[in-house]
Amino acid sequence: MYLSELRERITKDVSRDIAENQKKYFLNEQLKIIKKELGYGGNVVDEFEELKNRIMKAKMGDDVEKKGLAELNKLSTMAPMSPEATVIRNYLDWLCTLPWENKTKDNLDINLAEKILNKNHFGLDKVKERILEYLAVIKLAKHVKGQILCFSGPPGVGKTSLGQSIAQAMGRKFVRLSLGGVRDEAEIRGHRKTYIGSMPGRIIQMMKRSGVMNPVFMLDEVDKLGNDFKGDPSSALLEVLDPEINNAFVDHYLEVDYDLSNVLFICTANVIHTIPPALRDRMEIINLPGYLEFEKFEISKRFLIPRTMKDSGLTKKNISIDDQAIREIIRKYTMESGVRSLEKTISKIMRRRAKQIASTGKNNSVKVTSKHLTEYLGSPLIITDGKDKKSLIGVAKGLAWTPYGGATLSVETLILDGNGKVQLTGQLGDVMKESASASISYLRKYSSQYNIDKDFFKKYDIHIHVPEGAIPKDGPSAGITITMSLFSALIKKPLRNDFAMTGEITLRGIILPIGGLQEKLVAAQSAGIDNVIIPFANKAQFVELPQRVKKNIKVYFVERIDDAIKILYK
Repeated sequence: MYLSELRERITKDVSRDIAENQKKYFLNEQLKIIKKELGYGGNVVDEFEELKNRIMKAKMGDDVEKKGLAELNKLSTMAPMSPEATVIRNYLDWLCTLPWENKTKDNLDINLAEKILNKNHFGLDKVKERILEYLAVIKLAKHVKGQILCFSGPPGVGKTSLGQSIAQAMGRKFVRLSLGGVRDEAEIRGHRKTYIGSMPGRIIQMMKRSGVMNPVFMLDEVDKLGNDFKGDPSSALLEVLDPEINNAFVDHYLEVDYDLSNVLFICTANVIHTIPPALRDRMEIINLPGYLEFEKFEISKRFLIPRTMKDSGLTKKNISIDDQAIREIIRKYTMESGVRSLEKTISKIMRRRAKQIASTGKNNSVKVTSKHLTEYLGSPLIITDGKDKKSLIGVAKGLAWTPYGGATLSVETLILDGNGKVQLTGQLGDVMKESASASISYLRKYSSQYNIDKDFFKKYDIHIHVPEGAIPKDGPSAGITITMSLFSALIKKPLRNDFAMTGEITLRGIILPIGGLQEKLVAAQSAGIDNVIIPFANKAQFVELPQRVKKNIKVYFVERIDDAIKILYK
């Protein structure tokens, strides 16, 4: 009895399944004929099968695959040429073309990495050492989770090319995304696919372009991210860069988790103070200082001249540049911390030579010397160096720091008959104006100590000017420079012209620490200044600087303005 019931039940189930399959087949065949009659084409079913096969072969994980199949089922119920069907097709195409499992095999040979870094970059010893340590940790820990590297420095010092060298050393693909001017959060996270023309964010787009799950991904100019009513892209980057949660990054367009934990992210910035604190906290900042003259010289000979020569279709038989001419180009035709303008200037020489060969047909060898530079490049752009030819009353030389590297600046003070009026010119910012006010108040308070008439500030006007008035200037570190310029004008004795200084001043005459020390010392060396006065509070930072930055320069540490006066008037 039991076997009979079981046989009957199985027969009914099989018959029902057969009937259901026959029904589906019949309806699909009818649907195919109907769509053909409507002019939708006869390859619709083939398209569905192709998409289904692509979804199954993409190895995108169970949840994502389930999402893809659900979207495919929606597509099967829509008219093939409808806008909604196009949206779903694009979505499925993105799902299927993203790298879900494909990876490149890491090559973590530290010795090879060191050779590649040395081959592609001159100097930067501490930076290279830190990169090698980073790669060693990845090799031993067998994953890339941890601190995100951020290369900070002026333009043209090799931040982007360092990222390319890391990718080359590891045997990984390299992709670069510029974030300069990005203000819309959807640029990072994508637009929801309900919007017309929507697409994934630029993170997912670059992952698709790389074709692998583990590229070296450079986020360029992360300090220039903006924010407005469309959202804050820096907050969206937190999910991308946080190693604890970026294994489940959700793009608004995809609406599924995407694993970014195998990606080696590297950021670059010109300045770090504009990077939001929460984002900066996830990074390890590696400062790349500007190059000194001898480094620019070596970079020119090893990299820039061969590269520009090749790009211009020339060889060593056509042109050569002697050493003195290279130094003249660096000193008189470029003023930068990096080597970008230097490369453009050398490239200009190569183009001129290429034109000569093309127009005359003469392929003889030409050696470019210092006397030929005017012919190739025109008049020098820089006529004087940073050191004044003689010491002047009321003129002090300061050191500044900008996103483009260090720089020297002069502060000039004139004493005029009047009634105690103070005039500040040179496009000074609010902080710099306050520094000038603090300097004047300090010298008024302690005028008797320096044998200055106590009624002086009532009988005379003071005019403080910082040259290059078209350029805005700000920051507290010019306090000591303004004070010494004013002091020199008050006692009518010139300051030594071979000194530059930097430091913030208080109303009690105490010199406070400053930032950008390395860049400022590089600027002093480039300007031919031999002696620099810096705050005593920066001494520990000075000790850690590379020897090349401290070479050929004498540094004096001061705690109070009195110490600077003794040094400058001893």
